[in-house]
Amino acid sequence: MVTKTKKKTTKKAKRTNGFAIDDYVVYPTHGVGQITGIEEQEIVGMKLKLFIVNFDKEKMTLRVPIDKAEATGMRPLASADKMKTAMTTLKGRARVKRTMWSRRAQEYEAKINSGDPVSIAEVIRDLHRGEGQPEQSYSERQIYEAAMERLMRELAAVEGLDDEQATERLHTILNPV
Repeated sequence: MVTKTKKKTTKKAKRTNGFAIDDYVVYPTHGVGQITGIEEQEIVGMKLKLFIVNFDKEKMTLRVPIDKAEATGMRPLASADKMKTAMTTLKGRARVKRTMWSRRAQEYEAKINSGDPVSIAEVIRDLHRGEGQPEQSYSERQIYEAAMERLMRELAAVEGLDDEQATERLHTILNPV
């Protein structure tokens, strides 16, 4: 496979398929990233225009074909109303199904990877342990922390908070006084 890269990063506020350079976006399986440029690459004789999405925390750069951005699930940040619905979901009562953990774990992972803030909030709500409740298993804790990280990042980006402030806000909602 022969790959030629022609770096043609543009720094205009021009919108391409609903996105512009410097926009924060949510990529379902990776969370919140920022479009840092648009580049054209030639792969096996075909020219492709790609969004360059940078995920600072993961130290990762993703190249998403512009024509496939919507099909991959890449979307703009959630609206303030959508985040408010997610925060309300966190306050709700946990709904834990009586199925085997492996099955529930798969469902939780699917909700996290959907990128939908309300679905992620459901995972957090269902796995959150308050005072006086039994400890989480290792796998429960891993899934819970992944969901918290995803929701915290989007909340921070939507409301202009830093990671610490967003984390504190989530903990305040989960552990009311």
